[in-house]
Amino acid sequence: MGAISASLMVSISLLPATPADAAPSLAQVQAQVIRLEEDATAAAEGAQEAKVKLAALTRNLAGIQAQAAVQAKTVDQISKALGTIAVNQYKSGTLSQSLELLFSSDPALYLSSAGSLEAITRRKSTQLRKFQTAEQQLNATSLTVADRLAQVKALEKKLAERSAFAQRKLAQAELLLSKLKKEDRERLARLAEERENADQQSSLKAAKSAVGLSGRSGIALKYALQQIGDRYVFGADGMTTWDCSGLTMRAFQSAGVKLPHSSAAQSRMGKSVPFSQKKPGDLIFFGRPVSHVGIYLGGARMVHAPRSGSRVKVAPLDMGRKPLVAVRRF
Repeated sequence: MGAISASLMVSISLLPATPADAAPSLAQVQAQVIRLEEDATAAAEGAQEAKVKLAALTRNLAGIQAQAAVQAKTVDQISKALGTIAVNQYKSGTLSQSLELLFSSDPALYLSSAGSLEAITRRKSTQLRKFQTAEQQLNATSLTVADRLAQVKALEKKLAERSAFAQRKLAQAELLLSKLKKEDRERLARLAEERENADQQSSLKAAKSAVGLSGRSGIALKYALQQIGDRYVFGADGMTTWDCSGLTMRAFQSAGVKLPHSSAAQSRMGKSVPFSQKKPGDLIFFGRPVSHVGIYLGGARMVHAPRSGSRVKVAPLDMGRKPLVAVRRF
């Protein structure tokens, strides 16, 4: 953001000053557009975090539901076994008070009385204990399933909200631009494109400094540098468009490291490194909460996919409103 907005400010600052109550200048409009695009990008990363959590929770829920199905089958099997015992007792004419209780409307009464009823044989008592244990396990698992389903619903809502927020911010940016004269819109677009082209050339030059790197971090950094010039797109993870965490995910995947597609989730992985000890290839995270990630290049620079309307590039670590909050090594 810093390089683009600074360049635009310089380029447009030669325009005559406008009164306080006049329409915003081109520089002011562009600054607002960039801010809205940054807000949209942060929201999109929030949506990615919700998506990652939702996928993990859904897998967990499926496992618990499968467990519940097995437990329900066990309860049914034991229940049928107890029923067979009752039939045998009836045929032999020895249906006792204990078995009458078993098939009463209050099975808990039977279970609580089982230990004291003389007619309950050792085999029946064992079956009853198994039944009680299995039923308790099934009840506990059923409660867990209900809890996970509620969490899934909450995450689905958050995902939808963050995605909608991102789209609203982009729509606001488009509305601002639409209010400009055609020639002013074209001028801003031309200046932005020129700045991006200049950034790409300087980024390619900076990429040549990434020599002698080895290990997983070196492989990941080289991969990311090869994507310089590719455009930023919400939720994209290659192979020609990227968001910030999609780029870092694929970069480290090329080095054999599996990362989720979320800057916030990535910030909880790997080894924490003090800011003063960061090295090329380390992941660096920005924002509270975390909403951006890049790969450190060295010399206070990083390679990253900045925001909507921009491209993968080498840039200073200064992210404006987003402070550097974490460094992780893999």
